[in-house]
Amino acid sequence: MLKSIIIASVIWVGVGNWSWVNAEEPEWEDLSRGEFDFRSVWVEPVDQKVILAGCRSGVVRSEDGGANWRNTLSVRGDNRAINFLANDRDNFYACTGNGLFRSNNQGRSWNRLFRGRNSYEADCQIIAASAGKLFLGSNSGLFTSCDNGRSWQKVNNKLGSSRILAIVVESNNVYVACVDGVFKSKDSGGTWENIFVKHSTENGKETEEMNEDRDEEERFSDIRYLARDQRSGYLYLATAKGVVVSKDEGATWENLTDFGLLSQDVLMVSVSKDSDLYAVTKSGIFIFKSGRWQELSFDLAAGDIRFVAVDDKDNLYAACEKGLFRSKIELSASFKAAGLANEYLSGEPKIGEVQKAAIKYAEVEPEKIINWRKQAAKKALLPQFDVSAGRNTTDLWHWETGSSTKNEDDNLRRGHDSLDWDVSLSWDLGELVWNNDQTSIDTRSRLMVQLRDDILDEVNKTYFERIRVKDEINNLAIEDRKKRFEKELRLQELTASLDSLTGGFFSQSLQQVK
Repeated sequence: MLKSIIIASVIWVGVGNWSWVNAEEPEWEDLSRGEFDFRSVWVEPVDQKVILAGCRSGVVRSEDGGANWRNTLSVRGDNRAINFLANDRDNFYACTGNGLFRSNNQGRSWNRLFRGRNSYEADCQIIAASAGKLFLGSNSGLFTSCDNGRSWQKVNNKLGSSRILAIVVESNNVYVACVDGVFKSKDSGGTWENIFVKHSTENGKETEEMNEDRDEEERFSDIRYLARDQRSGYLYLATAKGVVVSKDEGATWENLTDFGLLSQDVLMVSVSKDSDLYAVTKSGIFIFKSGRWQELSFDLAAGDIRFVAVDDKDNLYAACEKGLFRSKIELSASFKAAGLANEYLSGEPKIGEVQKAAIKYAEVEPEKIINWRKQAAKKALLPQFDVSAGRNTTDLWHWETGSSTKNEDDNLRRGHDSLDWDVSLSWDLGELVWNNDQTSIDTRSRLMVQLRDDILDEVNKTYFERIRVKDEINNLAIEDRKKRFEKELRLQELTASLDSLTGGFFSQSLQQVK
């Protein structure tokens, strides 16, 4: 199984007791020795002194933990990039911009195993092996070999023309991420199904079909990388809009929160043997814990981070634009809640005040339901008041009698209509115990409690995320202007979010505290 593992520190926020578990900030050691443009690194799991790394000049090898390096593979041609390094039993593989190379002596010497018919096929991106079968992803399609690389066959479906980004192999199941989506095979590459649909785009505009002869530089995709958790079986997909997870082997997908990520454009994801999820963005390396992301690379000023790996002794390696770096990650169980509270929380509105403001602004106070119930109970004490009026239009005739001197005295005449009134009061004393309004109140109460919990959860996360960002800004080096700008922009974004949740209360309180 070919895989890359990233290990990092863990930070946890406990809102109840304000306790923060922190990992000591790693100090990064530069192993580059003058080389640049690193894109891959492989570390021997047992003997961490053996390291293979891909840089601009080819593959370099160290037998003393990075103190000294020897160039073991120099790639010729216009594209000499070392895109991926992997190991499968006794074989080592180097995916380069000019073909696939293999070594059977731990990277001391190499032989070309695959050339490709053109420059796109020769640009090898990723390789995986399973049950004697090799899966090679190039810039122009997926290739397979059943005879240890002596012959290659190109997949004849859409995977045969798409740029391959990542391959995950688990027994007979093979998952391939490409610019057109994620494909799965249940029979070691015999048949394929599309389990994550993502159309390619041309110049940023989505299209239904792409010409396979189209220049790859004109093709875009939100998909970046694919990784699998060996313990749970979850699939994690890195995209330009965050991380997407599937918990049922690709049948359904859901978005993972981007809370804590400075950039939604996730370039790479990896899962450790302990099921910890890690992501690489243009802003750095992050770990996902307790429903949020935490950055791990504040002191790593190395340009773009292309690849990360870890050995069994918790040494973290980062292949970057400006070199190869290593740090020792040591978890710390220390708590610094008191210092953090004194330094940062003193200049902030209290979390309880922010919560009350958010509840009031959303009109989801618990007292609202209590008042409804009281009013419903009082309703039974009030009588039902009915008033009715009717007009009696029955024909009433009478004799007009009177003076004998007037005309028409003894005539039969029609009388006037009569108006009837009716007033009634009634009580239903059974409603003192229960009435139909209680059912409606119960339904609205459940909905209001759910809405209130969602609002408070959002307020809590945003509030403490803002505190953490303030701490990160304070620990940044003065010369790190780009990272400082990103952090300060994130701080303003979180402030605006709290204002939208509280109707402007948060910023007003900040001004009062200051």
